[in-house]
Amino acid sequence: MICVATVPAGRALTTGRLRAADAEPKTEECAVKRLTAMGILLSSELVAGIAAGGISVVYTIETEAQRAPISPYIYGSNPGLSGDENLAARRSGGNRLTGYNWENNYSNAGSDWYHHSDRYLVQSLPGSQQLVPGIMQTRFHDSALAAGQLSVVTLQMAGFVAADDDGTVDEADTAPSDRWKQVVYAKGAPFCNPPGAPDTDDAYVYMDECVNYLVSRYGGASSPTGAKCYSLDNEPALWASTHPRIHPEKLRCEELITRSVALSEAVKDVDPNAQILGPVLYGFNAYLSLQDAPDWADVKDNYDWFIDYYLDQMRASTGRRGRRLLDVLDLHWYPEARGDGRRITESQSAYSRANAEARMQAPRTLWDPDYTEDSWIATWFSDYLPLLPNILNSIESYYPGTKLSITEYSYGAPDHISGGIAMADVLGIFGEYGMYLSTYWHLGGDYDYVSAAYRIYRNYDGANSTFGDTRVYSQMSDKQTSSVYASVFEQTDWELHVIVINKNFESPIEGSFTITSKRSFDAGRVWAFDGSGSSIREIAPVGPIVGNSFSYTLPALSVCHIVLVDDCPDPAAGDLSGDCDLNWEDVDIFAEQWLDVGGCSGEGCADLDGNTRVDFLDFALLCEDWGAD
Repeated sequence: MICVATVPAGRALTTGRLRAADAEPKTEECAVKRLTAMGILLSSELVAGIAAGGISVVYTIETEAQRAPISPYIYGSNPGLSGDENLAARRSGGNRLTGYNWENNYSNAGSDWYHHSDRYLVQSLPGSQQLVPGIMQTRFHDSALAAGQLSVVTLQMAGFVAADDDGTVDEADTAPSDRWKQVVYAKGAPFCNPPGAPDTDDAYVYMDECVNYLVSRYGGASSPTGAKCYSLDNEPALWASTHPRIHPEKLRCEELITRSVALSEAVKDVDPNAQILGPVLYGFNAYLSLQDAPDWADVKDNYDWFIDYYLDQMRASTGRRGRRLLDVLDLHWYPEARGDGRRITESQSAYSRANAEARMQAPRTLWDPDYTEDSWIATWFSDYLPLLPNILNSIESYYPGTKLSITEYSYGAPDHISGGIAMADVLGIFGEYGMYLSTYWHLGGDYDYVSAAYRIYRNYDGANSTFGDTRVYSQMSDKQTSSVYASVFEQTDWELHVIVINKNFESPIEGSFTITSKRSFDAGRVWAFDGSGSSIREIAPVGPIVGNSFSYTLPALSVCHIVLVDDCPDPAAGDLSGDCDLNWEDVDIFAEQWLDVGGCSGEGCADLDGNTRVDFLDFALLCEDWGAD
């Protein structure tokens, strides 16, 4: 058996197959007692797993295959996470932003809260600052800059924003009325001077003037401090239900294209390098038909779903204007998967065994053609699953070069191990499929396990060490029980990072790892969190690595980050023995080859100057290496 344990400070434990002498008597119970007597602390899950016996899973990793960049911006969030996750991106979005007035910071809650207009978005500021134009946006961007994060700024596109903070807006005051100011995308006149002093007495709020204010304060998107990304409002397919006082009629497909093109043009006229995110669709019905838009049947033509239509229309608009008006296809995703009859994101039954198991499997809907979740989407629209390959195929078919983002998503149970496992799995999938940006949406309550999922990628050792920036090929033999993701750093690929997940409630996984690489990995450390707690801790190291293969036991319900290291990443040319040390053994090898009139080739060849023979010049180079060492 293979031992995995938490090692107290000051204790060392070599992980590997127990030698016969160490394993006597040969029973699992005695092995546990022996380790405990040694002062090695075993989690309750691991003890149960040892007693039950493990599940065998084979993991295959090839460090030179399928290499592709991992965008750091997939490790992002909307407001909610605020600890030590080392986030790389942050979004200011949500329903509140549709009715946000940047000139005075008033906003409207829509149907989320009695169509209330107030100062909710700036309520934490002193009263003297709450009416400062754009202060909600500038504080948000300042915070992102201070943390080294990419920021996503939401612009208003539905047509009207709050004119006051006088509370509930009655149906009789539906826009246009005195309770609202009209949104105009392009001012068509000189901007206010100074930029942060808009005319608050007129009836309009200008979007390009808002962008101009941010550019004047921070520089353009191409500058180190400029805002890089602008989102075209929030979940437009739902405006008629979430914001009926602003946009009471169901949104039409052609209307969305017209609005999107006009707002994007206005932004890019001010900041040509800004990235535009749209259409910010709330979920599958919006992907499919823009929530049964009134004109969908008229424009559908041969498109498979609305995503195709949107991409094609934005591409056509780009062609007419000579510049790209959509940089990132932006979607939201809240799984419809069910475990005990309710969605896995519903808090009433979030922690049931059935829901927890469904939650841990739900990420497979993003990529796995062999998986069928229990949901209305899988029942009636299975042709659109798995989701990510279909979306990426739409991009390639209708608007190549468009990036992909999911700026709201949650798998529920953020304070439960199943929520942490699902989140860790999704972050790995986003990296695997080349996602540009993702930002988690917190549905409320504690989020310690979601935080752990971020930290296992972005701060696993408490020193902000991260998963690699280049994904490599990885595969597991059991995709129901486990997931695996592997990466290296492109510039220093002597370090291999492997995230491995065990989704089984009771049993550990007896993992067999085989790595194909130009590197020879000598040692491995492991950090993990599991069902016993969300704190990430270093556990037992990887045991003997022989020929880039090793075995390791993964505790039940756990996420492990394995870091494998090549201790000799850049051997000296004179290291003929390949032991990463220059010594008399290398001299002996040189002497044997010097006397061999046939010469040599390949690794361990003493022809250091490459002139096809081993001679005194090579000996001089060997001595030079030895002296440098």
